[in-house]
Amino acid sequence: MEATNSALILPSDLPASEISDIHDIGSLIEIPSSWTWLWWLLLTILIVAALYWAYVYWKKRNAKKEKTPTTPKEPAHERARRQLETALQFLHDPDRFCVIVSDAIRTYLEERFDFRAPDRTTEEFLDELQESQHLQEAQKQSLANFLMECDMVKFAKSEPEAFELKRLHESALQLVSETEPHLLEQIETTEAS
Repeated sequence: MEATNSALILPSDLPASEISDIHDIGSLIEIPSSWTWLWWLLLTILIVAALYWAYVYWKKRNAKKEKTPTTPKEPAHERARRQLETALQFLHDPDRFCVIVSDAIRTYLEERFDFRAPDRTTEEFLDELQESQHLQEAQKQSLANFLMECDMVKFAKSEPEAFELKRLHESALQLVSETEPHLLEQIETTEAS
């Protein structure tokens, strides 16, 4: 025999049907995972946490509905007047005075006419104001002057005298008085007659 690198095949005495060691693929055997219980536990904890969060949210939401006051809300013009009177305590501090007065007017205008005043710059607010039909031109001009003077104190650190601050206060009170709801309704009914 000649030696080569090929395998040596010897003839077998058994029939070919018995020699075959190749078999068909058997069915899959499921091997249980030792971590399955952990996944079920985590899923259960997540479901319980979600249900608890939903319950707490629902309770808070219903509690807010129950706590809603039945007394009427203070009208915007009354609240503005009260804030303007509070500002008079700060005539010695022009910066604080102007912050309180301008915030009172901006908040009043937002509540009264649905302007987005407190969260805008003076220029943005005045641009929106020019498009509005709620105020007369003289009121718009007066408001623009008022806000500019307040900005000079707040941002440019201007130091006005007490009489100038009182003038700002009177200007703010005048705007509230001219635009409060019942006065406007009387004017409209008089003009309609």
